[in-house]
Amino acid sequence: MVLRVQRQLRVVRGQLVFALPKGGKRRVVPLTSGVLRAIREHMRLFPPVEVTLPWKDPEGDPVTVRLLATGDGGRLYTGDLFHKVVWLGAFREAGLIYRKRADGMHALRHFYASVLLSQGVSIKELAEYLGHSDPGFTLRTYTHLVPSSHERARQAIDAVFGPQIYDTARPQ
Repeated sequence: MVLRVQRQLRVVRGQLVFALPKGGKRRVVPLTSGVLRAIREHMRLFPPVEVTLPWKDPEGDPVTVRLLATGDGGRLYTGDLFHKVVWLGAFREAGLIYRKRADGMHALRHFYASVLLSQGVSIKELAEYLGHSDPGFTLRTYTHLVPSSHERARQAIDAVFGPQIYDTARPQ
């Protein structure tokens, strides 16, 4: 139940190639059964397309993989083209107003990070999932999303020591 982030499409000297993911690091991200069901349904409706591209450089060794997200006839999208054709097209189709950075693809990473942090995933784990080499960078970037409250702190201590009931009428 993991997703292995192995490669990305990149444009090098005007040509599409496969390259290592962001930060030059492969990584493993937990996969939920709900997301897996959605991927399988997508694959049923839009079968993966086998694509061969050079690795890392236009003169690199050819690599063949099955891609899950292509356009009609196996059309490949650079990040910019995907944004202009698919992402903005989805906003238009849904009748939504696109708010630039707030609704960009990077907002999905931000949403993912905020969901994980709100559910107690550690900064160290989140850094690994996002491909950050330094958890400190992740903390500086997403610290405003880390939930904090005096009540959660009280509950954490009470979970260890047990709650004490004090008679407020008697002096302590």
